[in-house]
Amino acid sequence: MPQAYIDTYYSRTLASPDAYPAAAGPIQADVCVVGGGLAGLTAALKLASSGRKVVLIEAQRVAWGASGRNGGFVSAGYATGLAAIERRVGADGAKELFRLSMEGVEIVRSTIEALGIEEARPVPGIAKALRYDSAGAMRAACEKQRRDFGLQLRYLPRDEVRSLFASPKYHEAVLDEGAFHFHPLNYARALAREAVRLGAAIHEGSPVLSADLDGPRKIVRTKQAEIVAEHVVFATGGYTGSVLPALRRAFLPIATYVLLTERAPDLVQSAIRTPAAILDDRRAGDYYRLVDDGSRILWGGRITTRTTDPRDIAALLRREMVTTYPQLSGLKVEVAWSGLMSYARHLMPQIGRWKPGVWYCTAFGGHGMNTTAIGGTVIAEAIAGESDRYRLFAPFDLAWNGGILGRAAVQLTYWAYQASDAAREWRSL
Repeated sequence: MPQAYIDTYYSRTLASPDAYPAAAGPIQADVCVVGGGLAGLTAALKLASSGRKVVLIEAQRVAWGASGRNGGFVSAGYATGLAAIERRVGADGAKELFRLSMEGVEIVRSTIEALGIEEARPVPGIAKALRYDSAGAMRAACEKQRRDFGLQLRYLPRDEVRSLFASPKYHEAVLDEGAFHFHPLNYARALAREAVRLGAAIHEGSPVLSADLDGPRKIVRTKQAEIVAEHVVFATGGYTGSVLPALRRAFLPIATYVLLTERAPDLVQSAIRTPAAILDDRRAGDYYRLVDDGSRILWGGRITTRTTDPRDIAALLRREMVTTYPQLSGLKVEVAWSGLMSYARHLMPQIGRWKPGVWYCTAFGGHGMNTTAIGGTVIAEAIAGESDRYRLFAPFDLAWNGGILGRAAVQLTYWAYQASDAAREWRSL
């Protein structure tokens, strides 16, 4: 039996109770997708719409992991910056990859509109806010991105920032009016329903136990089923098992934490006076937004390499919230949760072909809503023979994660970011 969705804002506001049976018996397919998160669902939907016989198997429930319990931010970009991408692929390659990330945003937006997914509740606008004075650097970066990519960006000076976010911490911001935030779990479940309507089969509670991937016909086995397919797509994330060792060795499971406050519209509006979501530009920073028509705050932040939940998730996050907005000191937390994201050491998605007929589409931590959409799309295009755009991600392959030392390095890097953030803020006082 699959595990139930954990207690989150999203599981509390599910739009439908759809469930899918476990895989059973011999199953023939053109494509077997392993993983029912947003990348796997996007690939399955696109392949089903092109007439392929698709079987998607998920160990738990559709979007049970990071895809269904994240911040819900949909904006262009990757977990790493454009400068880091340029160093690996050059300026032209970096721009092409960034445009793909923009396309990912439009895939999500157009899918919501085309399928009428009202329960996804999209709200326009994401602001990136600074806790220090960038001395003109933020405005210049805003203008450059507008010029280079046509993004709908608007620079917000200090007075306007503090009228929208009533916090003494913020100095300036950039509002991305083309970005949006939404309900990712309802969106994912809508993708599943549409894929099934188009002929795909989805099976929950069906973890993969073994796989034979060398022959022209691949065999994937669960406890009760044997799926034979020409192609297998591994679209797993922070909960990836050991069936494909190369994949497991290539990602780092990183935990992040989110809370939901009680309903208190007047108190909430005393602090946050915009429907736009806020992304704290600190590398060790926070992200948050209003939900339930502005009556509650969904606040996320902090990352660790520990895979077990600390007992004080709510207290840790609430401290960050109240430090930023002292007027919220009386606001209570209703529920808090965590989830594992998958990160590669290079902080880019891992999208590609492992061997003929075997594909991987993972490592979307930190910027997953747009990158899962483009990842699932380009893998589906490759299988359908429509494009080879997945090759743009070849420089960001399944690099070894560093094992225990890799996790330690990530945690040390995070602590270093925290120290650097604190120093910059202190200099701006």
